[in-house]
Amino acid sequence: MKTVEKNGVTYLKYRSFEPFEKTIIHGFSTRLGGVSKGIYESMNLSFTRGDEEEAVFENYRRISEAIGFLPEDIVCSDQTHTTNVRRVGRADRGKGIVKARDYTDVDGLITNAPGIVLATFYADCVPLFFVDPKNRAIGLSHSGWRGTVGKIGKVTVEAMKREFGSNPEEIYTAVGPSICQDCYEVSEDVIVQFEEQFKKENHKDLFYKKENGKYQLNLWKANELVFLEAGIKPEHITMPGICTCCNPNFLFSHRASHGKRGNLAAFLGLRENQ
Repeated sequence: MKTVEKNGVTYLKYRSFEPFEKTIIHGFSTRLGGVSKGIYESMNLSFTRGDEEEAVFENYRRISEAIGFLPEDIVCSDQTHTTNVRRVGRADRGKGIVKARDYTDVDGLITNAPGIVLATFYADCVPLFFVDPKNRAIGLSHSGWRGTVGKIGKVTVEAMKREFGSNPEEIYTAVGPSICQDCYEVSEDVIVQFEEQFKKENHKDLFYKKENGKYQLNLWKANELVFLEAGIKPEHITMPGICTCCNPNFLFSHRASHGKRGNLAAFLGLRENQ
């Protein structure tokens, strides 16, 4: 990923998406460049974790200006670890920021409407980006372990195919900053579900058991396999290469902070008049 600093705000971009910069706008926030204090320092983008509302609004103003859109352009998810994917349009502009959402339990968003920016939220879970340059359609999905075992990445591709006529082979995808395998310890009940949903020959790449009876789970590899199962070409998959838990001063991490933290956000939109 590429680190960008603008007006004191630091965010991340994908080099693999650079060929589409005339049609899309995207970015992934870091902790740097906001005004929040304490455990939320400084670019917290959550209204629901106890931070001051005025600070969060100012953070949105700053990150939006840095990446190149308006806070009123944003359409937010309502993440509850489902595999529900919702198509949104111009009428949804501002929902979750300047006006209330009229939907719940939505972990994935897709659109072909220019002028709105999809937003999903993170502090270890896996962001999934989808760009269909041919049909001018995009998607953004939140994939924790429940979303990963439920294969929300594949659900999102299928929704884009159904709604926009997207061909999986023409979709470009990326896995965002999230927790790496070395940092992600889980219990056996989680692993049982991955054993059920992923082919046995892939298990050795997805998890391993430790002496304490726990497992280390590789959500990055799991989502890569989900993309491939959905028909995405291997050369159209970009991996993050940066762990939230390994970099708690740069990115919010639920595990590293023991839950005392703000939220990061992924942003993806279609530019107008291109």
